Amino acid sequence: MNKPSASMQHPDNSDDRELLPLSPRAFNSSLDPWGRLLPPAGDSLSGERPKRTGADYRALWKTAIHQQILLLRMEKENQRLEEASRDELHIRKMKLNYQEVGQCSKDAQALWERKLTAPGRTTVPQDKEEIYRVLCQGVPKSRRGEIWLLLSHQHRLRHRLPQRQHTPDTPYHDLLKQLTAQQHAILVDLGRTFPTHQYFSAQLGAGQLSLYNLLKAYSLLDTEVGYCQGISFVAGVLLLHMNEEQAFDMLKFLMYDLGIREQYRPDMVHLQIQMYQLSRLLHDYHRELYNHLEEHEISPSLYAAPWFLTLFASQFPLSFVSRIFDFVFVQGTGVIFKVALCLLSSHEGEIVECDSFESIVDYLKTTLPALTQTQMEETIAKVMEMDISKQLHAYEVEYHVLHDELLDAGPPDDSDRLDKLEKTNVQLKKQNMDLLEKLQAARQKIQTLETSVENFLSRESKMKHMIRSLEQERAAYQKTIERMRSCLPPDALTDVEMTQIKTGPNGKAKTAAKKP
Repeated sequence: MNKPSASMQHPDNSDDRELLPLSPRAFNSSLDPWGRLLPPAGDSLSGERPKRTGADYRALWKTAIHQQILLLRMEKENQRLEEASRDELHIRKMKLNYQEVGQCSKDAQALWERKLTAPGRTTVPQDKEEIYRVLCQGVPKSRRGEIWLLLSHQHRLRHRLPQRQHTPDTPYHDLLKQLTAQQHAILVDLGRTFPTHQYFSAQLGAGQLSLYNLLKAYSLLDTEVGYCQGISFVAGVLLLHMNEEQAFDMLKFLMYDLGIREQYRPDMVHLQIQMYQLSRLLHDYHRELYNHLEEHEISPSLYAAPWFLTLFASQFPLSFVSRIFDFVFVQGTGVIFKVALCLLSSHEGEIVECDSFESIVDYLKTTLPALTQTQMEETIAKVMEMDISKQLHAYEVEYHVLHDELLDAGPPDDSDRLDKLEKTNVQLKKQNMDLLEKLQAARQKIQTLETSVENFLSRESKMKHMIRSLEQERAAYQKTIERMRSCLPPDALTDVEMTQIKTGPNGKAKTAAKKP
């Protein structure tokens, strides 16, 4: 009969590698401490386990402990990655916490998916008309940031900026390492930008820090504009849909490629032209409303300047603003005029009914921006059908002609006085913008406090109702106790300690033990 093998003779002499804890890496014989420190099992002439020295055991324990520490570190790292992933999903959900204006159909979602994954989407121009048709069908908010990036790439492929208008190429992270003279103004405005939005409401939280980085970087990139109130809202909307670097690139696109930076320049001439264009649109298409506003000396700069400087973001619902941004990325700043005209025309009757300066301004600043879901959808539908590009160009030319005639007609001695008046006018407009933003922030804070008061009152009412229920229940228990006591035989009362519940003058229950 064949002799049993050595492994069968010594079942306890199994492979010594099993003594080591499991490693995240595949086994490597060159790393096996037994292979380095002990001779192979087959080399033993006597078939007995070779003797191990204290150094061998110390080396084995050292390797085992090292691998165990490695496993613990990997487990902690996996937990950290899981927590980071959960935090990222939570932040993304927090950012996109708004109801979409108009539902994006499944066909539109499929079309966007094809365009976002098409090869050469950043180097090959796509059909502009098809993109606009899909845009009118809706944009899924979960992919809105990617779609804005796609639209910006397509615009840059079709429109090359002149060399003198090119955006500076300083990398974003290099700008963050520098200091800006606009730091104080940026920090002051952080708390005023979307003060009720959860992502930006925490003082120096993740949202405010990202917003600060973005505004600081742009103020260093564009030294002529630097930082201007209103840019923070535009940057905030971008940050809600993409990361910092992407938002910085999209801010450069809006400011330089679409020319929005012109309205933030120190002289604010472009903003004055825009106010003139809006006034002319009202004059030509809504004469009754125009006359009513003129009668009460209400110019567009009193109510529409924040609409243009923040792209409606400072006063209107975020869902409505995001939809406006969709069209701005395709059609440029002309969309702002179309939205403003649609809003004023749809509320013309209510505005005309206001019979004083204060009531009209209050309606335009507080009541009009509080749009319902239906009103937002109707406004966007009108914007999609409207085309006023020719009128806007004609009004701009008209403004420059009138301005030149005014300068030519004035005597030379009045030129300095005119310059001073224009500078004073610019300063007053800036002060007006500051006051408007402060007023808006104060009103939003008041709304938050009113909501808190309503919640406290509701809780107080519930507590009072609960107290009444408990008092009724207590009275019922007392009656039950009295009935039970009356049912006991007289001789049993001498053997049992009865508890009498008496109510003191302070309304608290007092327990007294009654002995026979």
